[in-house]
This record gives sequence, C-alpha cells and structure tokens, in this order.
Amino acid sequence: MPLYKVDTRSEKAPQTGFFSEMAHPLKTIAFDADDTLWHNERFFKLTQDRFVAILADFADPTDLDARLLAAERRNIGHYGYGIKGFMLSMIETAIDVSDGTVRGHVIREILDVGNDMLGHPVELLPHAKQAVEAMSETHHVLLITKGDLLDQERKLAQSGLGGMFDGVEIVSDKKPETYRHLFETHHTTPAETLMVGNSMKSDVLPVLHVGGWGVHVPHDLAWALEHADEPTGHERYRMVNDLGELPELVNKIESGVA
Repeated sequence: MPLYKVDTRSEKAPQTGFFSEMAHPLKTIAFDADDTLWHNERFFKLTQDRFVAILADFADPTDLDARLLAAERRNIGHYGYGIKGFMLSMIETAIDVSDGTVRGHVIREILDVGNDMLGHPVELLPHAKQAVEAMSETHHVLLITKGDLLDQERKLAQSGLGGMFDGVEIVSDKKPETYRHLFETHHTTPAETLMVGNSMKSDVLPVLHVGGWGVHVPHDLAWALEHADEPTGHERYRMVNDLGELPELVNKIESGVA
C-alpha cells in the first residue's frame, strides 16, 4: 500500500461550468503537518524543560534557553529542521555552557530525551482528520512539510491521514521558490492553490509571495524561529481559529464572499 493515494483529480472534477461561476476557483489545498495536523511543539517544549533540568548545575534556565535557541539558529543550515538537529544543538549547548566539562552520562541523558521524542505517538489536532477528508473529496490535496524525512514519514504513517493526500512533499525548507517548484510539479498554479498552516513564516508568507492563498491556523505554542508579522490586509490572506472552519472558508473564497 502506498503512503498516500494515487492522484484521482479527474474523479473530483466539478460539473462543467461550475468554476466559471466562481470568483476564486481553487484546484489544490495544501496542508502543513507539524502543529497544523498534529501536535509537535509541545514535545519540543517538554524536552527543553528536561534539558534545563539536566543542566541545572551548569546554567541558569533563562540563559540556557537563549543559548539553545542561538545554537538552533546557527545549525539550521547544517542540520535542517527536526528532532535530530535539535538533539545536536542540545549537545553543543551542553558542551558550551559547561566549558567542555560535561560528562558522558549527561550527553547520554540528552540523547535519551531526544530519542523519546522520536518515538512519541502522533496526536492529531482537533478537526484535522475531518478537514483533510472534506478537502480530499473536492480538491487535489497535498501535504507540504519540512523536517527530518524518516520522522515525518513515521508521523504521517501513524496519523492515519496518508491515504487522503494526492501528494506528499517533505522539504528541507519552505521558501517562495520551494512552493513555486512544488506547485509546478503538481500541475497547479499559485492562484488556484491554498496553503494551510500554523507558521506565518513558513506556511503563509512564502505562498502569498508567489501569488497563492495563505491560511493561518494559530497554535498555542510557536517556535521563536518561526515568528513573522501578520500580513494584515493582504487580499489572499485568511485566518481560521481551527481546521473545523476550513471547509466553510474554502467555500466562501470560491464563492467570492471571503
């Protein structure tokens, strides 16, 4: 069985003339994964709390958090996004704050808490399954997520959502050129594509930049490196409180009333 379904766009095609009556016909709905469809940042936060406790003898919690964030910022270009890069940044920070005196058993503890993250069960966010299922009945549906390939594949397989997607793209970063390439690959244009995600920086702004629709789904926890200002007033920007509101929003956009 494939991880995601075979493209069946022809089976979803609307009746002749349907799109011509719409102000904004949408062909493709794309979803982010982490903290959009399932919980993710909460596990990073819990792990970071454990990391602070492990290094309590070496650094003040506030200073340690700041130094870990700085390490993550430096290392994204080397390690990419995801748990494994986070683990390496924790180890680097432990060595730095201890002036190289940290013992092997402490490094072992850091590896253990990171491995706990890699094995944590997937917990879907409210309305995630219903929203993806509803969109898959009427549109070409994609999953576009960044992070570690093996970990993202694991989470998608455990989520039970894989069979609803026409395509799955796991990328190293989300920039305007990334989306432009993916939209071309999946035979859709930015103007007829809507991207849904919790990150303003990665899921909304780059899509707006190439001419697509960006829908922000705020999450209670947000990684500092994903912060970006809201594009207030942009004609293709929308916000929903949760994924339960997405089908109605898509309908309104296509009807020209939102």
